[in-house]
Amino acid sequence: MADADTVSIPMADSQASGSGRKQALISLSDKKDLAFLGNGLQELGYTIVSTGGTASALENTGVSVTKVEQLTGFPEMLDGRVKTLHPNIHGGILARRDQKHHVEALIKHGIGTFDVVVVNLYPFYEKVSSAGGISFEDGIENIDIGGPAMIRAAAKNHSDVLVVVDSKDYPELLGFLQRNQDDQHFRRKLAAKAFQHVASYDSAVSEWLRKQAVGDGFPSSLTVPLSLKCSLRYGENPHQKAAFYVDKSLSEVNGGGIATAIQHHGKEMSYNNYLDADAAWNCVCEFNKPTCVIVKHTNPCGVASRDDIIEAYKLSVKADPVSAFGGIVAFNTEVDEDLAKEIREFRSPTDGETRMFYEIVVAPKYSKKGLEILRGKSKTLRILEASKNKKGKLSLRQVGGGWLAQDSDDLTPEDIEFNLVSEKTPHENELSDAKFAWLCVKHVKSNAIVIAKGNCMLGMGSGQPNRLESLRIALRKAGDEVKGAALASDAFFPFAWKDAVEEACESGIGIIAEPGGSIRDGDAIDCCNKYGVSLLFTNVRHFRH
Repeated sequence: MADADTVSIPMADSQASGSGRKQALISLSDKKDLAFLGNGLQELGYTIVSTGGTASALENTGVSVTKVEQLTGFPEMLDGRVKTLHPNIHGGILARRDQKHHVEALIKHGIGTFDVVVVNLYPFYEKVSSAGGISFEDGIENIDIGGPAMIRAAAKNHSDVLVVVDSKDYPELLGFLQRNQDDQHFRRKLAAKAFQHVASYDSAVSEWLRKQAVGDGFPSSLTVPLSLKCSLRYGENPHQKAAFYVDKSLSEVNGGGIATAIQHHGKEMSYNNYLDADAAWNCVCEFNKPTCVIVKHTNPCGVASRDDIIEAYKLSVKADPVSAFGGIVAFNTEVDEDLAKEIREFRSPTDGETRMFYEIVVAPKYSKKGLEILRGKSKTLRILEASKNKKGKLSLRQVGGGWLAQDSDDLTPEDIEFNLVSEKTPHENELSDAKFAWLCVKHVKSNAIVIAKGNCMLGMGSGQPNRLESLRIALRKAGDEVKGAALASDAFFPFAWKDAVEEACESGIGIIAEPGGSIRDGDAIDCCNKYGVSLLFTNVRHFRH
């Protein structure tokens, strides 16, 4: 039950509730708008039954209260663990009014019925996710027992009992009672919300206990509590309905990401906006140096790292200005006044005249002036402020009839070895370019190829059924700058001669980074040796479907 405080009240006659009066049972941990609710129910002629701190709070607002102990004839005990777990309470909630033998049993035992049950639960989620942490013993004591029991009982018997778990529903509840009409749809809506409330609560308890007992791993069953953030105009296409939910798992507390981003300006986010913004943000957060990433249809089409973030922005646009137009721009540094002006005024490199247009700008923070300038670029430009995704999250993806779960792909170049397997030893700048390209290709849809030089993406090929075609797309985008550049592939090359490896070598690529693991790795090595290209095996694949 919600109240944890103990109140000492003399026992009263348990027959007192058997008079047939309209009764409402209220037990709240979160007492928001309690006075509004209590006064409203009292004005409608309800006798209010309550517990501990809720009863005291109601009395302080001038609402008359019958305390639970007066109905049960039994004091709360075991440090408040047992207060409402009693037939005089649960009988009054669960009895069906249309069943004669139920009514007769109530009369026989002097139990009155409850018409309204308003309960919310101990703040378990808030306690165990607090910054200071909580001991295991305190966590256990914050697991509510009586509250969920009352909520479930009332929700089960919703045809006779209205159950409310959210203060936002108080006005609608009172309005319904004032109209004095029977609306089973309304009752079922409240009951469904109540069961969902308890399910989310139990999910948090289960997740917390699981981590206390077995740590990380894949449990035999998994519940993911999702909370509706907003309805969307439509889904991936206009004929599809859509909504956006926030993951309320304990593992996501302070976990960062686009779901918790603050929108400072612009049109409401769409389904595709969320996908693209997530892809851009996840990519740009991988880089330690000041970096700009531009994404179109979840693929990075421009990436550049520079000490000067404005230069990085310009280079990102230059990588593929056609794709960048209408894309999502992400930065891993503050957007200040100077950067905001460049975003607002920068012209497309294709003609030097067309001002670049973007759907979204996302960054970790904005200066006051920078935000003001960006707001002036367009009424529709969505400006998001996000925090970095923490590592070690569980990645979920839906397939027909099920879900795939995996660890997130958190590896960075610092976590792996780039093993030289060719005769030519790369220069330091070439190795740096290979690592940059490898980090970029991780975020490109498979089959993926990225060509980079000087911490700047020159071209990428994505989503092709064969790796050779992805290579050709990347080479075409890189153009003449491909000479001496680094190439990274998300997976090994199945063929080398007269295929992707040889075409890359012939184009002037200076260094290649790939996982290795093909039965024809020897051909790739021989091919690179023939053309004097450095070849690195990472032993790490980066498929992205």
